[in-house]
Amino acid sequence: MVEPVIRRALISVSDKTGLVEFATFLAGGGVELLSTGGSAKALRDAGLAVKEVSDHTGFPEMLDGRVKTLHPKVHGGILAIRGNAAHEKALRDHDIAPIDLVVVNLYPFEGTVAKGAAFEECIENIDIGGPSMIRGAAKNHDHVAVVVDPEDYRAVMDEMTANGGATTKALRRRLAAAAYARTGAYDAAISGWFAGQLGEAFPRRIAVGAELKQMLRYGENPHQQAALYLSGKARPGVATARQLQGKELSFNNINDTDAAFELVAEFEQPAVAIIKHANPCGVATGNDMREAYGKALTCDPVSAFGGIVALNRPLDGPTAEEIAKLFTEVVIAPAADDAARSVFATKKNLRLLVTDGLPDPAELSMTLRTIAGGYLLQSRDFGRIGAGDLKVVTKRTPTEQELADLLFAFRICKHVKSNAIVYAKQGATVGIGAGQMSRVDSSRIAAWKSREAAEAAGLKQPGTIGSVVASDAFFPFADGLLAAAEAGATAVIQPGGSMRDAEVIAAADEKGLAMVFTGMRHFRH
Repeated sequence: MVEPVIRRALISVSDKTGLVEFATFLAGGGVELLSTGGSAKALRDAGLAVKEVSDHTGFPEMLDGRVKTLHPKVHGGILAIRGNAAHEKALRDHDIAPIDLVVVNLYPFEGTVAKGAAFEECIENIDIGGPSMIRGAAKNHDHVAVVVDPEDYRAVMDEMTANGGATTKALRRRLAAAAYARTGAYDAAISGWFAGQLGEAFPRRIAVGAELKQMLRYGENPHQQAALYLSGKARPGVATARQLQGKELSFNNINDTDAAFELVAEFEQPAVAIIKHANPCGVATGNDMREAYGKALTCDPVSAFGGIVALNRPLDGPTAEEIAKLFTEVVIAPAADDAARSVFATKKNLRLLVTDGLPDPAELSMTLRTIAGGYLLQSRDFGRIGAGDLKVVTKRTPTEQELADLLFAFRICKHVKSNAIVYAKQGATVGIGAGQMSRVDSSRIAAWKSREAAEAAGLKQPGTIGSVVASDAFFPFADGLLAAAEAGATAVIQPGGSMRDAEVIAAADEKGLAMVFTGMRHFRH
């Protein structure tokens, strides 16, 4: 088949990046330019000859712009199969000129929603004619090229230059695939927004749309392929952060950094979280970031090597100097001052990310996980427990300091893989047990890690002495609680709800522990 030469292009874009350069190239090749509204004005202002679509169709734009390209002279020109006698006769009979190139990007619906626009404004930014033209051109890609992304202008220009004004079928197919992906993502954004407006957390059908941000070197392991996609959500975090320095982020870096930043956002006071393999190995609050980092590092300095550091305040020079003493993969913070950037400038491989904000831990949003043949969709664990939610179930009531540490430890439990045990003292973790099949093993591992850290620091006793302990779910037996008591914990926070609660409470009373129930668990798998 002879590749079709582009003689007529329809241009209607909201994103005018690179438009004038592209249209100037087309006009220079003798391509007739059809356009609408703001696109036509931009081209005329650049000195290009443009024919309004309403002049092309002989039908005026109407209904406040809702109807301007929905016309047989537009869609017939796009959808006609060249070389098909019946189609070509229909074009002649109805005086329809073929359209060989469709350059359309859509009304900025996602941006309109992101800026918090009213319902009616969002509705008006749902494009109708644009998706129709895009889908028609993509369907008829044997004869028509469709461009929905300014990044593809150069490829079209290069092919037209190399092929006497024509494009290859291979390029048109690639452009068609990109076009359907764009309209699919657009519809996904609209349907997701509409479900939210209706309060439907779990509609009958869900559509997922995302845009490729970057290909990654590999996935969790070198034999796996991976890429990072953006959902379009405005939640601050690793996906939307600006990388100020360092080598390319890996799949594991991104996953761990997301976990770290979501955790540190839980706290109102200055806080630092150090993460390794998506689990915290140290979390602390302090009067400033330097103090918080030092307390977090003390919990498990061995595991912190090569970890991720997240801060919920801007990174400053003194804190950066402390972090730079240990090999760290990624540091993420809302901002970083000049002194901090100067310190890290000598660490060429360290990735420094800034987000310009913190994610809201109370925001009602959804998480999606794939399984074989389907998806698991759930709301993010935004549950929080305050002092007024606690039920004291032991003879002894927690002291004021114990109560503060209990709430601190339980908030961290939400971000530790189950079964999760967190020991804490004076606003810092002193032992963390994660991901064990048995809760008692998590208790013992956390205590062992605390002893190991104390020995490395030359301390006389582990941090678990005089600490509190949090469990993400109830103690099914008293053994896990007894292990915590042996480690030196004086108070316990757990959801409660076990058939053996009475046995566990009795064991706590026997050891002189204070224990509170939350009525809320925080499994994290």
